[in-house]
Amino acid sequence: MGPHPAVAAIRLAVRRVLHDVLTDLTDLPQTRSGGTPGAVPRAGGRLPAPTPAGRPPLVLVACSGGADSMALASALAFEAPKLGIRAGGITVDHGLQAGSDLRAAEVVSRMTALRLDPVESVAVRVGREGGPEAAARDARYGALDEAADRLGAVAVLLGHTRDDQAETVLLGLARGSGIRSLSGMPEASGGPGGPGGPGRSRRYRRPFLQVDRQTARKACMVQSLPVWDDPHNIDPAYTRSRLRHEGLPALEKALGKGVVEALARTAQLSRDDADALDSWAAEAETGVRDEDGRLECAKLYALPPAVRRRVLRRAVVAAGSPAGSLFARHIEEVDRLITGWRGQGAINLPGRVEAQRQGGRLVIRQG
Repeated sequence: MGPHPAVAAIRLAVRRVLHDVLTDLTDLPQTRSGGTPGAVPRAGGRLPAPTPAGRPPLVLVACSGGADSMALASALAFEAPKLGIRAGGITVDHGLQAGSDLRAAEVVSRMTALRLDPVESVAVRVGREGGPEAAARDARYGALDEAADRLGAVAVLLGHTRDDQAETVLLGLARGSGIRSLSGMPEASGGPGGPGGPGRSRRYRRPFLQVDRQTARKACMVQSLPVWDDPHNIDPAYTRSRLRHEGLPALEKALGKGVVEALARTAQLSRDDADALDSWAAEAETGVRDEDGRLECAKLYALPPAVRRRVLRRAVVAAGSPAGSLFARHIEEVDRLITGWRGQGAINLPGRVEAQRQGGRLVIRQG
């Protein structure tokens, strides 16, 4: 008799991602044809490439002790040894609640009981920039990056579920940030602000984006895994918490069941479109610059708006504006230098970058 369906679902999701990691490491072609439907092939039937230290590659799980990340930790502990991968775990102590250090120590014990190794608790100081949720996220990713670099991990698994993806799409819709925000979280990324440096462009993996939150919780229950429910997740002071407990239920009541699945599907479709437009913009950028590399306003004007704004955003980021601080309204102001030129002055942008129109050219530089 096989495992419970919920356990089987989380293990399959993790197994697929681990094969993706091995494929990236060994540069082997990835195929799912010629086998049992739904099965994931072994990476060429070979052991994964060892790390520079001569040891098998290490994959970490970021575990808060909640149901999603505990289910992920259990699936990683089960699947990794079968593929010759070392499995470890990191829990981040944000220090935002009394006794958070004791809670982190308990999570370490639970991961150790799953035979993950190495296992660490990392304490961080959460700032205030961008609000409490963004500040906590930045501190968390900073700690995970440091741990992954120090331990030589090839990937860090995150427990974001399909429900989290739906919430992210709605938050992006509320911000009016465009199709990239509607694309939600990618299955593989380098963190909240982009690649984050060489070797990090696919560091973070999200195996559960097609798994609902209830499946992860059920997998913990049938495996008798203790879980911790973070009180912040039900605190109405946090935007995501209000959306989870008030917004999404209201949508389901008004529109019927299936809203979460539809939003997750929207994320994937939007990501495909956004990726295609980004690729188009990258190709178009070389054709709108003069011999000195300056952007020509007439050629920019001729581009489709979605492509032109992407070219402008790429140029602003290249000039030194932080991608995470650059919003749609900033790019719209720069775009008006092309489409609504009336002699206006320079546009000030994040990172002390300014954009201005000079003699039919768009000049973007740090002040």
